[in-house]
Amino acid sequence: MATNSTLPPQAAFHHAVLRHLAQHPEGDRRRNIREAIPDLMGLSDAQRTERLANLPHLRYRHRSGWALSMLKAAGYADSAAPGIWRITERGRDLLARYPDGFDEETGRQVIREGRREIQGEDAGSVGAAEVGEAAAQQTPDERIEGALEELRRAVARELLEKIAQAPPAFFEELVLDLLHALGYGASDDDLERVGRAGDGGIDGVISLDKLGLERVCIQAKRWQGSVGRPEVQGFYGALAGRRARKGVFITTSCFTREAREFARQVADSIVLIDGVRLSSLMIEHGVGVTHYRVVRLPRVDEDYFDAD
Repeated sequence: MATNSTLPPQAAFHHAVLRHLAQHPEGDRRRNIREAIPDLMGLSDAQRTERLANLPHLRYRHRSGWALSMLKAAGYADSAAPGIWRITERGRDLLARYPDGFDEETGRQVIREGRREIQGEDAGSVGAAEVGEAAAQQTPDERIEGALEELRRAVARELLEKIAQAPPAFFEELVLDLLHALGYGASDDDLERVGRAGDGGIDGVISLDKLGLERVCIQAKRWQGSVGRPEVQGFYGALAGRRARKGVFITTSCFTREAREFARQVADSIVLIDGVRLSSLMIEHGVGVTHYRVVRLPRVDEDYFDAD
């Protein structure tokens, strides 16, 4: 599963780590190695701040740490002392043969060697071939990240399909559940259903306080085509008639560029939620979605072992 990362491939991090270790024959701490990598590899500002999508870690730090683990498993580096990493003679020989970087086959081979030692004897023969070149260049966390994103896209697509097949009344209930999950209103009684002729396309009005002083208008449309500026502008004009200063326009399709531009001009009053964002919010807040598995991912606590 490929990522949208602009960072160099994992093999390049292996080479950069070896270069850094070669400059520190007595060894260096993991945190110093990781912090040296951006300058050593000439990473851009954007690459230095890139994070894993579903984890809080900086991606370059993650790839650097994984390179250390793989290089140690393959015998190109070792731990000279608790928290200290250094290059081995085998690592020096490899770096001497490829001082300017690994060619593609060597990069793949180094990764296969490390993966074989970590995963077992059979991993080297089938791992890279089965998961493909893009996945072979990724860390386990990045492969998990890619799989999670693939799963989210599949669930989002299925959600929109089920919404399209459901009756209009069900969609109204779904929107209410989502707005409550987002923090709008305090109970089911806080939503006034409208949806009648002459209401400017407003489907409901939700009260944010018990006295009804702060009200948000809602328009929820299961459109097939794009929602244009006239519809959004008409919704904005209808807010005043409902003594509302804010509105949420929800659609299962998308908004045109002109509609979004108008919404930006009145950003204090209107929020647009298209089908992509609708399904994302449903997944995030568990509306029409269950999370059936909790996975605990182990990670060595480097601070525990590096403590002076």
